[in-house]
Amino acid sequence: MEQTSPLQSDSCGLCTLTDGNAGNVRQAQSLARALGGEAREVVLAPRAPWRWLAPRLLPGATHGLGPAFDQLQRQPPALAIGCGRQAALATRLLRARGSRSVQILDPRIDPSHWDLVVAPEHDGLTGPNVLTLLGSLNPVDDAWLADARTTFSTLAALPSPRTAVLLGGDSAHYRFDADAFARLAIMLDDMTADGSLLVTTSRRTPPAVIDAVRQRGAQRPHTLLWCDPSDGPNPYAGLLAWADRIVCTPESVNMLSEACGTRVPVQVFEPDRVVGRPRHFLDALLQRGRIRDLADGPATFDGQPLRETARIAAEVRSRLAI
Repeated sequence: MEQTSPLQSDSCGLCTLTDGNAGNVRQAQSLARALGGEAREVVLAPRAPWRWLAPRLLPGATHGLGPAFDQLQRQPPALAIGCGRQAALATRLLRARGSRSVQILDPRIDPSHWDLVVAPEHDGLTGPNVLTLLGSLNPVDDAWLADARTTFSTLAALPSPRTAVLLGGDSAHYRFDADAFARLAIMLDDMTADGSLLVTTSRRTPPAVIDAVRQRGAQRPHTLLWCDPSDGPNPYAGLLAWADRIVCTPESVNMLSEACGTRVPVQVFEPDRVVGRPRHFLDALLQRGRIRDLADGPATFDGQPLRETARIAAEVRSRLAI
């Protein structure tokens, strides 16, 4: 009998499940997009104790992830893509109801509870059903960048070279505070005397840093700042698409992966101050020549794009006979 593709069965097709965290949503949606399916997005609302102990299976877990998941269980999707620890419990439960399950990020328990687990190399997770990648899943490819150039076409009027600056925030692996931004600002002043500066912050950027960004941005011409919705639509995609070079803070694997998905040079601020698993990712990018330390000064080098999402999607199709 011919095997039915998971995305062509009689159930509701493709579904992404996350805790609503922007980084997790972006990874799950990026894989769904690369698989070519129209994905239903479910944001979980887990209650205690399942919120704390996911993805471990405790009595009552089937009713512990919120009303949207309760409804989904009545008609399980053909393929469930989850990202994050809480989603790992959801995809585990859906697999028991007949869904094929792909879990993104290390679930911290035996990967055999899922059909496939997608994990970054720096997590060190291995297994017969584990797919590893350098960095994180993201939507950045030539088509995505072309769409962003069209959507944010006004950025083309800014003088070149256009330097995009992607600012993150504090993490367990790196402290990015007002003092760190002051050090970064000195470097940026030295390398961006000509051209324009396009700066965006993230949800994790400390308020003191945002204040300093606004104060410095007001003092120089040809500067675009986006710190919150009061600045208008978030031009992040446009910054990646129109940048001639990109500068990143070092703590976010997701942000660095997206910057490195472009074809322009990427320089990283204080990579040597990062500790833990993200440091392994930075070291791999440095060894490949995809990034350079901002402290080395302005640099022009070939930006071979880091694009792992298409490769992972092809492997998922092959493994699950999609």
